[in-house]
Amino acid sequence: MPGPVFLRGESVVLRTVEDEDLTFLQEAINDPVVRRHLGASTPINGEQEREWFEERASGDDQVSLLVCRGEEVMGSISLHPHGELRVNAELGLFLAEEFWGHGYGTEASRLLTDYAFRERRHHRVFARVFEGNEGSARVWEKLGFRHEATHRESAFLDGEYVDVHHYAVLEDEWSSEE
Repeated sequence: MPGPVFLRGESVVLRTVEDEDLTFLQEAINDPVVRRHLGASTPINGEQEREWFEERASGDDQVSLLVCRGEEVMGSISLHPHGELRVNAELGLFLAEEFWGHGYGTEASRLLTDYAFRERRHHRVFARVFEGNEGSARVWEKLGFRHEATHRESAFLDGEYVDVHHYAVLEDEWSSEE
């Protein structure tokens, strides 16, 4: 069962990651359909998932939360500060395939982006999208993130080189009401 609600939206809540959630996270990140859109190319075993939980999800620097509909876990979202001054933060999101296309990712991303600016005092929030992941590109575009760059053939996924698209929004461009 996921932890307490940290951020609340209309159709999703972002909850803390707890020990009992690791099985869902491991299964989701190893799903070939989900994995391809994350740029993951190696299997994650239970011990590796636990190490991630202990080192990163439980750390003070990074924010890692579960995307839930009530108490049903749908995926994960995280905020990773970049650089010594913490001006930039990368937002990462994944949902299990059965939850794609319902607006859950957009709402979860809106909640965490708003939190990044309002409470963490980041100036710029960015996200990466691997070629072929139109759903993620739509999330960032709907939220007002700008397409800043395409790193041509900068990732190797499923036996081919693919482009990686970079999206970002600045604090003074952000409106959580979108």
